[in-house]
Order: sequence, then C-alpha cells, then structure tokens
Amino acid sequence: MLNLSIIIPAYNEEHRIQKTLEKIINYLKRKKYDYEIIIVDDGSKDNTINVIKNIKDKKIKILKNEINRGKGYSVKKGILNAKKDWILFSDADLSTPIEELDNFTKYLDYDIIIGSRNLKESNIMIHQPFYRAYPGKIFSYLVRLITIRGIKDTQCGFKLFKKEVAHKIFNKQTIDRWGFDVELMYIAHKYKYKIKELPVIWLNDEKTKLNLFKDSIRMFLDLIKIRINDLKGLYN
Repeated sequence: MLNLSIIIPAYNEEHRIQKTLEKIINYLKRKKYDYEIIIVDDGSKDNTINVIKNIKDKKIKILKNEINRGKGYSVKKGILNAKKDWILFSDADLSTPIEELDNFTKYLDYDIIIGSRNLKESNIMIHQPFYRAYPGKIFSYLVRLITIRGIKDTQCGFKLFKKEVAHKIFNKQTIDRWGFDVELMYIAHKYKYKIKELPVIWLNDEKTKLNLFKDSIRMFLDLIKIRINDLKGLYN
C-alpha cells in the first residue's frame, strides 16, 4: 500500500478545485492508499478556500500564502510540509489524470518519477495551440543546452518523489515561479538521484495562467540563474 502525500498549488481555482479533489479522493480510496492532500493556496482572490473547506475529508490540509508568490514557492511549501513516504505534486487542473499514478508505482526503485509529454509513447489528448506549443519546444531545447540533458520534458506538472529526496532537493530550490521544475531536475541530477521519465496522458487546459511573453522571458532568465547558482555553490 502506497503511503502518499499529494501537493496541489492553487490560485483562483474555485471553478474546478472541487471536481479535481473529488477525482483524486475517489481514486485514493479505491486504491486504499494511506494519504494526505495538501492544497497550497497562492493568494487566491476568489472563493477557492471556501470551496475546499466544504469538501468533507479530514485528510485535506490547506496552507495559504497571503500574497501570490508563484507556483514554485507554493509547491515547495507543500512539499516541505508533507509527512508521507512518497510525495506527488499535481496541477490543479489535472492535465495529467490522477490514474497515471498507476504506472508510476511500478518504478518505486527510482528516487524521482516524472511525467513527460514529449516521449513518443505520450498520449496528448488535447493539444496546445501552435503559438503555445512552439515556444515550449524552444524552451525544452534551451533547457538541454543550458542546464540539463537527458530529460525530454521538465515542465509536466506530475512528479513523484521519495520524501527524503524531495526534502533535500526542495530545500535547495531558489526559483519561485515557472522555472522551478528545471531547477529541481538540475539539483537532482547533480546529486545523482535516479530519475525515471514516463509517458503520460495529457490534456491541455485553455485556462492556463502562464503568460506566454512575460513568463517565457522569466523562464529563460531562470535557466541562466540556475547555472549562476551552481557556480556560486548554492546547490552544494
């Protein structure tokens, strides 16, 4: 039986967080996992927290950022508060269905198992529009050029960690927004942790909060920051 913490960063998710949590809870109960669900509210201005509180499950824990701090900051906060032996972080929109965890549990001899949209076996059921997909491919190329090779997709929001590995890596994390996934994989690779990249089902969500222009620039600068951090010894 899997002993599992699930971390979900949430920002203005009142319209879909209930459905997401119901799907996750039903799945976990079906599998009879020992679990906790940690929602990190990133300064939502809508009714997200009240919607979560109305779900009757004592294994749900809410952490709140008083202001919007970014996805990376929120995931880190959730991870460092997780108590179970394995920690999964998932996007609030469930772009990768929770059932994909079935395949991940076949590889628990690895330290980190990550979902990938860029493997040939990946099943992209709802595609991104061209104007979003193309910059994503460029970013993946830059990730391999500037920071880490051997990983096809650092940005898929579905990653499973051994708790002790997650706590060590996330304690070194410095990036609070979208580039944090690359930093985590860079640190994990530096520490020689065993990483397994698996194909997943993925459904693009048109309501993404990623600002194509502003966040693309920020993510490129994050790649440079990662290399500078390493030169400074911040990941040692």
